[in-house]
Amino acid sequence: MAASLAIPTATDGRVLIIGATGFIGKFVAEACLATPHPTYLLLRPQTFTPSKAAIIKTFQEKGAITIHGVINNKNLIEKILREYEIDIVISTVGGESLLDQLSLVEAIKTVNTIKRFLPSEFEHDVDRADPVEPGLTMYKNKRLIRRMIEECGVPFTNICCNSIASWPYYDNCHPSQLPPLIYQLEIYVNGNVKAYFVDGIDIGKFTMKVVDDVRTVNKNVHFRPSNNCYSINELAYLWENKIGRTIPRVTISEDDLLALAAENCLKGCQVNIKLDGLHDVEISALYPDEPFRCLEDCFEDFVLMIKDNIHKWENQINGIESVVEAVSITASC
Repeated sequence: MAASLAIPTATDGRVLIIGATGFIGKFVAEACLATPHPTYLLLRPQTFTPSKAAIIKTFQEKGAITIHGVINNKNLIEKILREYEIDIVISTVGGESLLDQLSLVEAIKTVNTIKRFLPSEFEHDVDRADPVEPGLTMYKNKRLIRRMIEECGVPFTNICCNSIASWPYYDNCHPSQLPPLIYQLEIYVNGNVKAYFVDGIDIGKFTMKVVDDVRTVNKNVHFRPSNNCYSINELAYLWENKIGRTIPRVTISEDDLLALAAENCLKGCQVNIKLDGLHDVEISALYPDEPFRCLEDCFEDFVLMIKDNIHKWENQINGIESVVEAVSITASC
């Protein structure tokens, strides 16, 4: 591994966020705008949907400076980094744009003034997780970015925030955009493997804390809040308590789950790994007095989201509680 570049601290350094209109990017941009950091957003030169245009307008009203460009244009990125005197670069690009970060890393290396780069990770530790396709290709791409950053000596922090605070879905939708079901809950295998669940607001908040923290330079920062460590079965009971009903379960076998090409979380890739202390640090150890939003509060948001549906369901069953039962289903690809 090449020697790291010089790493001065920058508590109010200029931050460039790439992918600020995406799911994770919105939380990071919001958190950045709440700090003394001047906030710059790199946006593709395109016409945005009304919803994304509204997000951008809101950020601009809060002080964000927008720049148009694409990260796979190395010369343009070098020009932007120099002209705007960027200190910190945070990438939250989606899976289809992950390899565009190769040009971004090259630009950061050439400019040689960036104090910290956070690549687009924001999930499990990609070097330790063992997914299947299509997730495997994405993880391989993220590993490739990691190796290039290390070889270039660019100062980095990898955010391993684990799971989004919600019921886990495997249908290419962001979990927090879909509340748990009220008619039937899918239980994966025996439902006892635990995972860590983190609210998007906390992901943004802690991301902005680590960019100024010298203890996180060239580290994998793991989000493992002990109060938000749940199994699928425990999530099911939590949701039932929130809506005051029991819900039938459908058990999905490991083979069927893999046939659905779901991310392989069955072996506890979040809770079973040991942090080595050399390359890894846990966020709660860094900031023991900073609380995480508990999953119970996050589930309250889901109750409000589907309040009308819950009432309709209650009317349909005429006050008769559902019987909890486990049945097997066969997945179809």
